[in-house]
Amino acid sequence: MTHTDDTIRGALSADDRAFLDNLESERGLFTQIGDSLGGTLGGWAKLVFAIAVLLGAFMLYAAYLTLTADTYEAALGWGMALIGTLILQGFVKEWLFARMNMLTVLREVKRLQVQVAMLSERD
Repeated sequence: MTHTDDTIRGALSADDRAFLDNLESERGLFTQIGDSLGGTLGGWAKLVFAIAVLLGAFMLYAAYLTLTADTYEAALGWGMALIGTLILQGFVKEWLFARMNMLTVLREVKRLQVQVAMLSERD
């Protein structure tokens, strides 16, 4: 901790400290995923999550058909579909994780806003 953090902690009341401790608590992956499914873009996040599940199911199906194809052309076609689906899955996951990271940054900014507001009230 820095001197500034110690100064901020010294100026806070017990209720303020409890609130900030709640904001500072580490959140797991599944908690962050659940948080990203809410809010103003929650509907879009749910849609993208459903698309990710469907892409995953199709990817498994394409992999199975690639491995069990009777002809070279069929194996090549399903293999290309598998690679395309894998790339799409990567884009979808990138969007979901970027949203989770954005919410984490917003949470930290909110925590700093609360600390600054509490310090300005003390002075």
